[in-house]
Amino acid sequence: MTSSNNDLYNLKVLPGTRDHHGFFIQETTYKLAGMTSSGWARICLDSAACYYVSPDSFLEISGGSEDFTGE
Repeated sequence: MTSSNNDLYNLKVLPGTRDHHGFFIQETTYKLAGMTSSGWARICLDSAACYYVSPDSFLEISGGSEDFTGE
């Protein structure tokens, strides 16, 4: 994770969240690693497990002092 935002936001996803391939992802805590220009959020469980999901799937976001705008 090379994004400067990787330590700013911890989040959980809604039950039944799917990644951009349509596969269900585990309901646990992730770190926000960034946003794509097409609107997908890149979230990571650890350095080896990252997923692209819709930002509408976030259950909660914590950390950081700035409002989350995806930019």
